[in-house]
Amino acid sequence: MSRTRKVVQSALIAALYAALTLAIPVLSFNILQFRIGESLTILPVYTGTAIPGLTLGCILSNLIGFFTQANPIGWLDAIVGSFATLIASILTYYIGKSKKQWIRYGLSPLPPVLINAVIIGLELTFVFSDISNIPVLLTNVGSVLIGQAVICYGLGLPLMLFIDKNKAVKNMLASK
Repeated sequence: MSRTRKVVQSALIAALYAALTLAIPVLSFNILQFRIGESLTILPVYTGTAIPGLTLGCILSNLIGFFTQANPIGWLDAIVGSFATLIASILTYYIGKSKKQWIRYGLSPLPPVLINAVIIGLELTFVFSDISNIPVLLTNVGSVLIGQAVICYGLGLPLMLFIDKNKAVKNMLASK
């Protein structure tokens, strides 16, 4: 894949992530989050260009959410949330290299669920409470975990199945 195509593909993924996240801001920027854009976090299974695309999309959606007053955390979320997305995307990319389908399908959606639950749960507790308040911390981690699991497995897994069944889409994503 040419460098230009990689940049364009990353930009398209970033734009799609941001658009899906900002489409329903009330679901994307609360303690219990259901970010539709997170369904795209399975894309690193198919292409490494999804890693910068998802990270940039997260930065954009968090900053636009901040400037439109939908995201009360704003700048901090653009940094912390995007870092979580970057880590999860890299882990998903390496899980996607497995030839075993049960690993690809069962574990590919897991990094964004677990990484975001911990990092965003900590971030929410730091911003809205006291980081030493363990019950609030566990509630925040649990609420992010639930929202991520619903989106990543409920929407991301069907997206994987769709991509795998459609050779043209799979080939379009392939970063070879």
